Amino acid sequence: MAANPQLRGKTPLQVYDAVVAALTGDGFAVVLNNHTNTTRWCCGIDGNERWNSSQSTQQWADDWVFMARRYADDPRVVGADLYNEVRRDVLDDPNWGLGDGHDWYAAAQLAADRILTEADPRLLIVVEGINWTGLPVDGLPHDRPTLTPARTLSHTLVDAHKLVYSAHFYGYTGPRHSGATGIGETHDPRYQDLTRDQLYQVLHDQAFFVTEEGRHYTAPLWISEFGIGAGETGTAARTWFGNITDYFADHDTDFAYWPLVGWEGHDDWALLRYDSAGRRYGILDPGDWRAGAWDHLVGSPTLTESVAPVPVWRMLTTDHGDHVESLRVRAGGDWDAGAYKAACPDGLRLIGLSHSGGRGLCTDTNTGDLWATGTAQTVVTDERYVPGGGDWASGYTKLQCPAGQFVIGYSRRGERVSAALCVPPRAALGSGGRTVWFDRSDNRPSDTAGDDFAHGHYKGQCAADEYAAGIAFTTRLGSSTGPAALLCSPLRS
Repeated sequence: MAANPQLRGKTPLQVYDAVVAALTGDGFAVVLNNHTNTTRWCCGIDGNERWNSSQSTQQWADDWVFMARRYADDPRVVGADLYNEVRRDVLDDPNWGLGDGHDWYAAAQLAADRILTEADPRLLIVVEGINWTGLPVDGLPHDRPTLTPARTLSHTLVDAHKLVYSAHFYGYTGPRHSGATGIGETHDPRYQDLTRDQLYQVLHDQAFFVTEEGRHYTAPLWISEFGIGAGETGTAARTWFGNITDYFADHDTDFAYWPLVGWEGHDDWALLRYDSAGRRYGILDPGDWRAGAWDHLVGSPTLTESVAPVPVWRMLTTDHGDHVESLRVRAGGDWDAGAYKAACPDGLRLIGLSHSGGRGLCTDTNTGDLWATGTAQTVVTDERYVPGGGDWASGYTKLQCPAGQFVIGYSRRGERVSAALCVPPRAALGSGGRTVWFDRSDNRPSDTAGDDFAHGHYKGQCAADEYAAGIAFTTRLGSSTGPAALLCSPLRS
């Protein structure tokens, strides 16, 4: 407190306010981070394993809305890092998509959408993968999933451009190694035990795959923690640091080093360290073995201009409830009461559906924002908009948009199709089209843009230069009642 006497007598939140103000006042961008739920921080099992270890998910999301609102007027508060290193507690694992109280995918979705709709729509939403599952005992299941579950179940937020995925990497941990020595240690390799090629493959498989373009899981990646100590003498650990910083440099990786500042004699991992006399030590000092790798990383070429827009692909899931990500549709209320409903974020159109499982695929490819201004929408529950002589799925019920409109959402009751949701475009669309059947096999463009948005289910998808104008299904005895065909119409005449 000697250096900041103005903070004496302040509450923790008031001190936090002062730190944020000082950082943003000096031109730094601030990412708010829920690192722990309690003041305790010591180890893997310290009561902070999950976002709801010591509170309800509702309280956690409420707190996030409170914090995001608190700094909404500061334009240099740019992000919300939802929770640090979600991991197993003594009794149970976190999961990604099971729909229970330990579902990190669902909790992150809830908090993200609430932050963007109730607090600050500017913020980037940072979602870290799962840090650990299982018991770290040889012969028992255990894993470090990181972001791998996002390959088949990714987030779609109310703003399709606000998602950032993140991951942590340390040499002493591993893909299936807890990082422990002694109790809790297994014989799985640590990251520092991997060859350079093996490490690079694991980095891609666990995290960097999300930077591939044209996938439902495509998002910026932030390595929000990595680091190593200045006092590290092990050859394997030092080699790992050189290898991973080379990889980061080659991939123009955005990263945060752990930690930035520490105390000499207590934390030689820090980039900068101070002793009790105020003397400063750092990674660039003579004799700090990390300097060469660090210089290479921070001196490597990096993109500094605006990133050119690319087509967006986002998945919808009704596994456990609604997934309505359109703000305009939300404002219109419940458009199919009692059904599970899904709708693309504003500006995107539905381009793919699964035959079972309730999954959908949205995009803005070849169009950008296709939606007309205003709030007009049409809920289609029967064949009233199928024109005479326009039977594009004989013997099947056809939910077709009014002429000139396109599908942006769908609903289901169980597996049975319930309704299609259509909106008008900002410019005239082509008419006619073709029937894409997918009730017996996948039927998708050869480039499979968007990737596997419904793993293990048959999928149908219009081409990139088409829009979905209708959904067909059947209720025949013995048949599946899920979507069976799409009417894919040309974007332009």
